[in-house]
Order: sequence, then C-alpha cells, then structure tokens
Amino acid sequence: MKLIVKWLLQAVALLCVAYLYSGVVLHGFGAALLAALVIGLFNMVLRPVLLLLTLPVTLVTLGLFLFVINALMFWFAAGMLAGFHVTSFAAALLGSLIYSVFGIVIDSAVERLFSK
Repeated sequence: MKLIVKWLLQAVALLCVAYLYSGVVLHGFGAALLAALVIGLFNMVLRPVLLLLTLPVTLVTLGLFLFVINALMFWFAAGMLAGFHVTSFAAALLGSLIYSVFGIVIDSAVERLFSK
C-alpha cells in the first residue's frame, strides 16, 4: 500500500513540475504514472551503477555531479516515453531539482503516514 501511495504522489509531483516549469511537458495523468514508474526504476537500477562509475568526478566536484546524474536520468526517462517530454538538458536539470524537492516532501509525508 505504501508503495502505491508513493507512486501516485510521485506522479502528481511530476504533473506539478510540468505545471510549474514549461521545459517539462506531460500529456495526462497516465503519462505521469508511467514516467514516475520509469524514473523510479532508473533510480533503483541505474543510479547505483552511475554513482559507482562517476565516483572520482563526484568526489572532485564535492557531490555536485550528482545533480548531473539526476538530470540525465530524468532526461533519459523523457526520451523513452511518448507522453513525457523535456526540452533540453538544462530543463532536465531544473525539472529534476524541482521533482527532487517534491520527492523529499513526499517521502517524509508517506513515512509519517505509515509509521503509525
């Protein structure tokens, strides 16, 4: 149940990102659900591999390269899906930052909701 609630809220967060920032375009809630699923899968599968491969660069940049990794995963997800479009890498960077802020709020809210 917790996973489904989190997935639905992440989809709503993607819709909010598309509403707040014109560089990210979503065509409906179904596209947002699919995009949230793909981004979640990328974070689960690709992110650890990319973090390991880019560890030297991440250390040299004091962790700032993690923003680039997040933006690339956001951009790749948009490239794979028909109803989700990001106009440029800069749009992916800003969109992933906004989405991450929503994600932090969602994580804390879901943890509080299901901790009881």
